[in-house]
Amino acid sequence: MFTIEVNNREVEAKPGEMILDTLKRAGVKVPTLCHLPGLFPSGACRMCVVEIDGIPGLTPSCAYPVREGMKIKTHSPRAIRARKTIVELLLSDHPDDCLYCVRNKNCDLQDLAEELGVRERRYTGAKSQYNIDSSSPAIIRDPAKCILCGKCVRVCEEIQGVSAIDFINRGSRSQIGTAFDEGLNISSCIKCGQCIVVCPTGALREKSYIKEVMNALNDPEKFVVVQHAPSISVTLGEEFGLKPGQDVMGIMTAALRRLGFDRVFDTAFSADLTIMEEASELVHRIQTGGPLPMMTSCSPGWIKFVEQFYPEFIPNLSTCKSPQQMMGAIIKTYYSETQGIDPANIFSVSIMPCTAKKFEAERPELARNGMADIDAVLTTRELARIIRMRGLDLNNMTPEGADTPFGERSSAGKLFGVSGGVMEAAVRSAHYFLTGKELTNPKIQELRGLDGIKETRVKIGDLELGLAAVSGLGNARKLLDDIKAGKKDIQFIEVMTCPGGCIAGGGQPLSANIETIMARMKMLYEIDRDATVTESHNNKYIKKIYKEFLGEPLKEKSHEILHTHYHKRDVLM
Repeated sequence: MFTIEVNNREVEAKPGEMILDTLKRAGVKVPTLCHLPGLFPSGACRMCVVEIDGIPGLTPSCAYPVREGMKIKTHSPRAIRARKTIVELLLSDHPDDCLYCVRNKNCDLQDLAEELGVRERRYTGAKSQYNIDSSSPAIIRDPAKCILCGKCVRVCEEIQGVSAIDFINRGSRSQIGTAFDEGLNISSCIKCGQCIVVCPTGALREKSYIKEVMNALNDPEKFVVVQHAPSISVTLGEEFGLKPGQDVMGIMTAALRRLGFDRVFDTAFSADLTIMEEASELVHRIQTGGPLPMMTSCSPGWIKFVEQFYPEFIPNLSTCKSPQQMMGAIIKTYYSETQGIDPANIFSVSIMPCTAKKFEAERPELARNGMADIDAVLTTRELARIIRMRGLDLNNMTPEGADTPFGERSSAGKLFGVSGGVMEAAVRSAHYFLTGKELTNPKIQELRGLDGIKETRVKIGDLELGLAAVSGLGNARKLLDDIKAGKKDIQFIEVMTCPGGCIAGGGQPLSANIETIMARMKMLYEIDRDATVTESHNNKYIKKIYKEFLGEPLKEKSHEILHTHYHKRDVLM
C-alpha cells in the first residue's frame, strides 16, 4: 500500500489498481456510465474523468492505474464541466419521454442530469430515428434511448458468452444491434435479461404482461392463480425500501391476495417436485448407463444456450420441466380435477426472477392439448409496479400463508434461488433414493457461494459422484469445452444462466451490487438452516400428490405431465 492525494487529503492505494477503485474504497463517488466491476475497463463514456497534477488532459479514472505520489482532483470545475457537457450531448439525441419511461426515477442518465444541474437544452439538432424491437417474448429494445455505453454488449459477450448484440454501423450512425440488425427473436439471444440489469437507461426492458394479468383479475369468468419463485420473497422488499435480503414471504402472499388472485402458491413446492423427478432421473441414468453428465433443466436461458451452441449435449439435459412449468402443469391437471374447475378457465400466472421465463412459457413443447402450462409471467419488478399501482403498503400488512396443497415446501426447494441450490437439493434426495438413508449433514459447503464454477465430489454409499455447479453461461461454456476435451470426470451439473443464480436474475430489482446479492443468498441459506423439513422427498404434500395422482417418479403419468424434450435450434448469429 502507498498513499496518494485526493482532493487535498491522503488516501491509501493498492499497487496496480485503477484510480476509480481507490476512490470508491476511500468513499469518494465519481460517476460512471460504461464501467462494469470485474471487467477490463473500456473508458468509453468519460464520465469518470479526473484531474491529475502533471497530466495536461482529463484522465478516465476507471482505466488509469494509481501511482505513488499522485495528486488528484475528482470534482474540479474542469472535471464537472466535462461531465455536464457529456450528459448534455447525450440528452441532445435522447427522447424526452421520461414520464412514460419504465426507468423513470431509476435511470442513471436522469440521475446524472439532476446531479450535474442540467436544466436546459444547450445542444439541438435533428434526432436519430429508430424502430423499437418488440419481437422477443421477453425483452424490448429501444435504440432511441441507447447511449452507446456498451455495457449490454460486454455482459452478453464476456459474462454470458452469447454475443447476441454488438456495435453495428460506423461513426455517427453507430448503434447497438443484432446481426444484420434483425429482431431479437431470430438472434442468438437467450432472453436472460442481464443486458437489462446493466443498462443505465430504458433502452432495454422486459416485455410487460401486466395488462394481460390485470385483465384476467378483472374477468369474473377466470380463476386466476399465481405462483412465486423461491428467490422472490428475498428480493421484492428492496423495491419498497426494505433492507436487501429481507424475507417478505408472508407479506407478499397477503399482497397477492389483495390484488385479487384466487389462489397463491409457492413455486418452491414444485421445486420439490422437480427434485423428486430429477434426482430419480439421475439415479436411473447412473444405474442404467444413461447419458452422463446429467445437466439440470431449470434455467430456460441455459436450455436455449445448449440448443444453439452445444446441441450435442441435448441428450445430457434432464427431461424435467422447470419448477415454473411443473407447477403450471399440475395446476391445470391435478388441481383442476380435484377442485372441479375447467382448466380452460384457469389463468395461471408466475412471478419469476428471470425474463427468460417469459420465453419458456411460450415454448410449444410446454403445452398440453393446445393449452399452455403458464399463461403469463411477471418479473419481480412488474409485481412491484402492480402493488404500487393498487396502492398497497407492504409495511402495513399482516403476513399470510400460501394456499395448500402447493404452499408447503421443504427448504431444499427454497434453495433453488441460489447457485448450487438445485444441486444441493438433488443430492439430498438422490442419497436417500440410493441408500434409503438421509444425509447426515444436508449442507454441502463446496456448492455454496458466488464462485462461477464450483466443483466437488460426494460419496453416496459405494458410489462417488463428481458434481459441478455453474452460474453465468460464459462459465458454462468453459466447463462444456473441458468436458468435450475429456478433462473433467463429472456426473451431475447444475447450470444457472445468471451469475449467482436467480437471486441476481434479469427480472430482479435493478442496481444490485455484490453486497446486495450476498445478502439475498445469506437469507436463503438461513431459511434452510432453520427449517424443520430440509429434503424434498420429506414434503408431506409431495408424498400426497404422488399417492393420489402421479404414482411414482419417472412413471407414465409423471413423465407425461412433468417432462419434456428439447431440440437443436438454428438462429441468426
